[in-house]
This record gives sequence, C-alpha cells and structure tokens, in this order.
Amino acid sequence: MARTGERETVWELKPHTAAKHQLLTGYLKAWFPILSRWNARIVFLDGFAGPGIYKGEEYGSPIKALDVLLKHTHRDAMANKEFVFLFNEAEQDRYEQLEIVVRDYVAKNQPWPSNVKVSVGSDSFENVAEGILGFLEQQKSNLAPTFAFVDPFGVKGLPMDLLRRLLSFDRCELFVYFDFNTVNRFANAGNIDDRLTELFGTDLFKQARGLTGAERKAFLHDLYQSQLVEVCGFSYVKSFEMVNSSGHTGYFLFYGTRNIKGLEVMKDVMWTVDPGSGEKFSDILAGQDVLFQAEVDTRPLQQDMAQHFRGQLVSVETLAHYVLVDTPYALKHLKKLTLKPMQKEGVITSPNQKRTGTFPEGTLIKFAD
Repeated sequence: MARTGERETVWELKPHTAAKHQLLTGYLKAWFPILSRWNARIVFLDGFAGPGIYKGEEYGSPIKALDVLLKHTHRDAMANKEFVFLFNEAEQDRYEQLEIVVRDYVAKNQPWPSNVKVSVGSDSFENVAEGILGFLEQQKSNLAPTFAFVDPFGVKGLPMDLLRRLLSFDRCELFVYFDFNTVNRFANAGNIDDRLTELFGTDLFKQARGLTGAERKAFLHDLYQSQLVEVCGFSYVKSFEMVNSSGHTGYFLFYGTRNIKGLEVMKDVMWTVDPGSGEKFSDILAGQDVLFQAEVDTRPLQQDMAQHFRGQLVSVETLAHYVLVDTPYALKHLKKLTLKPMQKEGVITSPNQKRTGTFPEGTLIKFAD
C-alpha cells in the first residue's frame, strides 16, 4: 500500500471504526426508503471519505453507503427517485485510491442504475460546503434532503458555523465525529484555541479549566451537543461514545436531526450496536463473548417515569416522546419492558385500556401519587 512519509494511505480497520460503519449503514437502511417516499432527490455527503478501503480489502464508508442502497430490499420501490452520493477526500493519495475503489465498484455492479449518481472529489470540506452553498444561492433553491457524514481526523476544518449554514434546511441531518481525545488534551493548552473556537462556535470550552475526569468529559460533550442544538438548529441530538483499546474515550459520534422519526431510528441502531446501554462501544470488548442480559434492564426507566409523571394522567404518546427525547432508552423498550411491569406492580393504571398489559395508541395512563 502507498505511503506519504510515515502516513499510511490505507490502514487497518479498527473495531470502533467497524462499529461506526454499523451505525451508519444501519441508519441508512431506514433513511433511504423513508425520505424517498416524499422527496424526488436524496443526497448522501461523505465529507472525509478516506481511501474507500482498508487493509484486508474491507470497504470504507463510501462503498458501504452505496451497498446499502444497491442491495436494499426496497430498491425497486425507490427506482424513480434520484440518489446523489458525494464523496470528498482532501488528501491526494487517499483521493486517488478512493477513485480506483469507486470505479471498480461501479464496474462490478453493471448495469449501473440510472437514478444513482456518484461524484468523487478532492478538496477541503470547507470548500466543498461553500461550493454547495454558492450553487444553492445562485439557483435560489433549498438543499435536497441530505445526510452529511462528517468524519475528519482531528479538529481542523470543521467550523460549527459552516455546519449551521450547510445544514440549515429542515430535512438535513448530521452524523459527525467529535475528537474528544484531542479536545480534552488541548482545551486549556492555549495553542489551538482558534481551531477549538471554530469547532465549538464559541470559546466556552475554556471553562473546562480546573475540571477533571468525568466532570470534564461531560462538560465538553454537553457543550458540543448544546451548540449543535442552539447554533445548527437541530431539534434532537444524540451521541454515541467510542472507547479505545486503552479504556479511554477516543471520540463521540453526534447525530443531529429535526425529525423525531430519525431519532427513533438512530436510537434503535445504537441499541443494536450496544445492547447493554445504547450509548457506547469499546475496543476492549471487541471480539469477546460478552454476556448481556437477555432483556434490557428498564428499572431505571421505570423509576424515572414514576417520579417524573407522579400523580399525572398522560397519554402513551406523551410517554413515547419522553422516552425518545429525554432518556437513553429506545421506543421499543417502552410498552412490554417498562409499562407492562409497572402496571403489574400497581405503579400505573389506565382508565381506557381495553386489555391489561397492552398500550395501543390513545391509551391513557395514570401514575400513582
């Protein structure tokens, strides 16, 4: 494999990267058909696409994204919709490798579907985003529903303000790499403050001074998350933590959307990757036979809801929204694993339930005082 100095053009696929791809492809499997029902054009943007392949011939995110669509069980139903894949890689050697990988993939999948457009470019993510924005301004048009996968090395070239401008349209979503290891190391060093200010869209990261351990991690994590909400205007932001082989947090993946259905789908995928908590993957446990509980432990959720809704009469739809937005649990954990045992224990009752233990749409639930 080619090298530039000591930097590899193609490198080994790490377990946490495979988990990241699992999150990405799991989400796209649902996102493509959902969005194509209502939109004539769908865009997938991979802003830091890499070489497209790893040592051992494992495909990278660009080909995995294409694979999801071309092998989708509902592909025929989406044949009249246009799918645009934009792959960008700034490093010249990796871009050249990516071109070869994409070209070979297209050749292997002939006849290539006419509704699937693929573009491979080599520029900075900032220039690519500015180019898209300039084109939209000239056309006086809005960006088609776009899933932006932004997965850089480090903290350079990812200004919060650029994300705001590029993803300001309602149907645009973000899946972004947040290099916690670098941010944590340099938040108070003073030598890359300009980069970190661009990354966060504020210099409030400096308030991490004096914080240590879990408190410092939570502060930096929550600051970036709040900026995605307040600056970029995402209604819902959910993160997933990646722990390296030394047991330390390497980075977080942040998902941003304005659609609660998107949040529901992403949380389902996160719980598939992490059946224990839906929030974390560790390289330490990769490849090991980890024994998870047969069913998710929803006792913390039961206690939380019993306290939060104490004495109230609420709909099951209200509870579903609460679980999705305000807890780490997924919607699939609500009825059978949470409400059913709560009713059995007398914590909740229902004035309009037709059958005990079932909670169809419109069910009202009364929480004990």
